[in-house]
Amino acid sequence: MCGICGELRFDGAPANLEAIESMMAELVRRGPDHGGSYSDGALAFGHRRLSIIDLTVRSNQPMVDAELGLVLVFNGAIYNYPALRGELRGLGYRFFSEGDTEVILKAWHAWGTDCVERLHGMFAFALWDANRRQLFLARDRFGIKPLYWSEQADRLRFASNPQALLAAGGVDTGIDPVALHNLFSLHAVVPAPRTILRGVRKLAPGHWMLLDARGGRTEQAYWRLKATRPELPRSEGEWLESIHAALRHAVKIRSEVADVPVGVLLSGGLDSSLLVALLAEAGVADLRTFSVGFEDTPEEAGSEFAYSDLVVAHYGTRHHKFLVPNDQVLTRLPEAIDAMAEPMFGQDAVAFYLLSEQVSREIKVVQSGQGADEVFGGYFWYPRMQAETQGTPLERFRKHYFDRDHDEYLRLVSDAYGCPDHTGDLIAGRLAEPDADTFMDAVLRLDATTLIVDDPVKRVDNMTMAWGLEARVPFLDHQLVELAAQCPPELKLRDGGKYPLKALARGLLPDAVIDRPKGYFPMPALKYVRGPFLSLMRDVLSSRASRSRGIYRQEYLDQLLAAPDMHHTRIQGNKLWHLALLELWLQRHVDAIH
Repeated sequence: MCGICGELRFDGAPANLEAIESMMAELVRRGPDHGGSYSDGALAFGHRRLSIIDLTVRSNQPMVDAELGLVLVFNGAIYNYPALRGELRGLGYRFFSEGDTEVILKAWHAWGTDCVERLHGMFAFALWDANRRQLFLARDRFGIKPLYWSEQADRLRFASNPQALLAAGGVDTGIDPVALHNLFSLHAVVPAPRTILRGVRKLAPGHWMLLDARGGRTEQAYWRLKATRPELPRSEGEWLESIHAALRHAVKIRSEVADVPVGVLLSGGLDSSLLVALLAEAGVADLRTFSVGFEDTPEEAGSEFAYSDLVVAHYGTRHHKFLVPNDQVLTRLPEAIDAMAEPMFGQDAVAFYLLSEQVSREIKVVQSGQGADEVFGGYFWYPRMQAETQGTPLERFRKHYFDRDHDEYLRLVSDAYGCPDHTGDLIAGRLAEPDADTFMDAVLRLDATTLIVDDPVKRVDNMTMAWGLEARVPFLDHQLVELAAQCPPELKLRDGGKYPLKALARGLLPDAVIDRPKGYFPMPALKYVRGPFLSLMRDVLSSRASRSRGIYRQEYLDQLLAAPDMHHTRIQGNKLWHLALLELWLQRHVDAIH
């Protein structure tokens, strides 16, 4: 919905307004409709708005409530804001706008830090309580909306992306060795609070942070996902009925809570097709859908138009279909990397970037199917993990998910980045956390609360918001996810995974869409690397910048370059692309500011 930034000084000096302007300049694409700033001595805010709810100037930000002494910058959408507004009116609060932003201000005044537990939606916000001289930062339960920060002895800055923090200056741009290990083990996932840069951190999903004027800090989790069976057992029919109702509600509120039309990114897979079906079931008229495809390779089709066309024909949507040639993918690749808040290995990042460009010319809000595979067990590695009966939980997980085991990582990086098995320790700890009945419960919870945040969810936010397009993800509605986490893994993994979604789709979607093999957003040129794409990667990895950075061992590079199509990860990523992407990201984001 927007881009936010700010600074709080701890030494009593006034906030640096030039830094705020520099950060806001990096956030214009997230919020092209309006820009505003606010300062109060040691505190300053900046905001770029994408107008979705209450399109009037009354909902411009930073939003100041002079009566309560509160100021807010907010990115996201609160789907239950009408109900909260009514509750707050009953407590005596008066409203001067019609949107969800002001509801957060009043909710903080009424309930303090507990206000975030009442918010149903996606959000990252910063709230200044001028009376208490406190700054409150909060992020939604699944990290759908980003919130990064950097700190020095005399101040803290925050922003919707690291590019803004880098533009303001004073950030330690050295490589975080723990994050580097995470990056190359977990498919570019670096769990909060770390990022690949030592001087940039991010607020963890489902957490808030409270700072005072002297730099005192409290950080706390306000939500945790339990993956345990309910006290009263449910039949299969009861599970399917309750999941259908919860998903129908999640899709409906993400369509209704907007003062602009809402479309669907239709890949042709089950998840996005089901969104179309449920919106039609809810009576949404003039439904707009959007699909993108790329050139085929001998190994893989570059589009799923055959399936998306079936859904379009079935529901008569107003459809837009875009075919992108490979030469355009290569030409536009640097732009997509510029839009990445952090390095992203997923092949579909460029696809989402190019699709979002086209969609943003037609509409400002879309629903997308991210989260369904993680929440309902749709990936091929889940049954493999479930079938493993030997080894520790970490060993069972690592064998089918890690991009590289620790010994291969040590062959990849130079001696300067050699380290213990940080990622193994992290994942072992997450899998051992309480309130998961079985190993697969712990795996699915880990994926939904940690891995998805810094892979597909971040990718979709970055690539859509680069074009001022808001993506809403109903499969990550927290009430739906809480319900699904209680559902037995055996039911979710039946028939190749996502059984509850396949069952409720019967009669709503063509069988060919339901029964098709699991697909991924196709981007063959970045999976089977050859021709100009291979030349690009070879040039990047042999560049002076890459050699002087000294992250990679030459022997490992030579091995990948000798047979680039022969080195794929366990979850089908191209290992050469991983190395080239990180180097490209560092060149365009870090080297460019020096």
